[in-house]
Amino acid sequence: MTEAEKKFIVDSWAWIEYFEGSQTGKKVADIVEDEKNTVICSSLTLAEIVSKFARKQMDFKEVVYGITSLSRVIEVDELMAVSAGEIHASVRKYIKDFGLVDAFLLSIARSSHAKILTGDPHFKGFPEATMLFTK
Repeated sequence: MTEAEKKFIVDSWAWIEYFEGSQTGKKVADIVEDEKNTVICSSLTLAEIVSKFARKQMDFKEVVYGITSLSRVIEVDELMAVSAGEIHASVRKYIKDFGLVDAFLLSIARSSHAKILTGDPHFKGFPEATMLFTK
């Protein structure tokens, strides 16, 4: 990977901003639509997004197509699960509502040397996170 290329794991917070077309979503678009970047989406993140759209009784097929077109969806495996479990237990000592999917994203980021593209306050202070905020 050259210096111009970057690797990002996009979390559900960032994807939702992207599909809602918010100002922050435009920042997400600049990153995920840049062909120089490697964009990753966890299969768990994809499930979170489908759930959110389905609960709102919105058609999520175009969203799934958009994510799969713009990113490489990766499956979780045994090593990721073990690492995520350890991260989850550790982080929950000081962030009581830190989610298990967030722990998976940290595990993936650490093992793939990628940045998590997010605005989720749970990731504030983690060096693996590239924080975005809605203004």
